Amino acid sequence: MKTDVTVKDVMSPHPISINFEATISMAARKMKRKNVGSLVVTEKKKPVGIITESDILKKVVAEDKPSNTLVKDIMSSPLIGIDPKTGIEEAIKIMGKKKIRRLPIIENGNLVGMATQKDILNVSPMLLEVAREWASIAENNKIAYKKKTLLSGKCEGCGMLSNRLRNVDGILLCEYCADSEQ
Repeated sequence: MKTDVTVKDVMSPHPISINFEATISMAARKMKRKNVGSLVVTEKKKPVGIITESDILKKVVAEDKPSNTLVKDIMSSPLIGIDPKTGIEEAIKIMGKKKIRRLPIIENGNLVGMATQKDILNVSPMLLEVAREWASIAENNKIAYKKKTLLSGKCEGCGMLSNRLRNVDGILLCEYCADSEQ
């Protein structure tokens, strides 16, 4: 099923970032203070990578690296980001294929948001309900179409929305367009 829901609709609009010259200690403190699990790494205010709690644990703590290790030395790069107009279905595919849980949203080279698996899961129940409603409407319209009763939708003649469309020679027309055809 295709939806018109984009990552812009579900993203957090104020992602937290850190300069690539910052230390791991600074990054960990910022994550704790902002209550986030990742930071987008920037160089000259442009996103270049991402650092997560897991990166700190696996690449610094587990390897006994000092806390003054620079973010740029352990960040994941190149950054996997997407455009805000990208549909959430595509975002889910990218996350699955790349095995990531966070997607920075980048527009014209600038960081504008962050979409996480949690953000997408929070909207998923709503999307399921919308999908069920669309399926119900489509099924009702198929039945009505076969019975030649009035339908709801967009007139294929004038483009206006109507809840009184009629099937005229296989074309759905509003009452005005249907009457002018006769």
